[in-house]
Amino acid sequence: MSSTIETRTYYPRRGRVSLRHHSALETLYPRYGVPAERVDNRALFGRDHDVVLEIGSGMGEASLVMAQEDPRRDYIAVEVHPPGIGNLLALIEEHSLTNLRVHDGDAISLLTDHVPDGALSEIRVFFPDPWPKARHHKRRIIRPAYAALMRSKLRSGGVLRCATDWADYAEVMLEVLSADPGLRNRFERESPRPRWRPVTKFEQRAVEAGRGITDLCFDRVG
Repeated sequence: MSSTIETRTYYPRRGRVSLRHHSALETLYPRYGVPAERVDNRALFGRDHDVVLEIGSGMGEASLVMAQEDPRRDYIAVEVHPPGIGNLLALIEEHSLTNLRVHDGDAISLLTDHVPDGALSEIRVFFPDPWPKARHHKRRIIRPAYAALMRSKLRSGGVLRCATDWADYAEVMLEVLSADPGLRNRFERESPRPRWRPVTKFEQRAVEAGRGITDLCFDRVG
């Protein structure tokens, strides 16, 4: 698959970058950032443990908690919006966390060009942009070609987890992932909500707005 992203899967928002976040981007990314080159677990973390890739970490609070509570694995959070990247970098520094790193850039490009096949134990796509308008559905990140790409980066037995608060997108996710011959649904349809997944402000707002949350969990087979 070419590294050229023909259809962007995220909206390039231009949020205000606070002084704290700007300072973190300038001073901490060289220490905790994942450069746009071949992902090397030992170079990033100083060890060869299982690696979890989170696509779209937002402001990073949930990423921090998940990595803190799972010290035996290493985490790479991928985000494109500077305020979120800066905030997570600052959190990593404040909590002296050694098993979490951040990539500033598009997840599809990172997976295509820099993550070796079979390198990841888990990929998480929690609350991706739903692109609710029909003419924008082609921008959704869970679609056949990208599902196949994600699956190829998982080791045998690796896990692809998704969550969304949009019912129609949940059905599309289920259909796309179920159709991939290298993925197997761990459950008959949706997954129980993982107790370890923190409830973010974004998710709480969705619940308060009356939108149900769907979790999916697929294992790589073969």
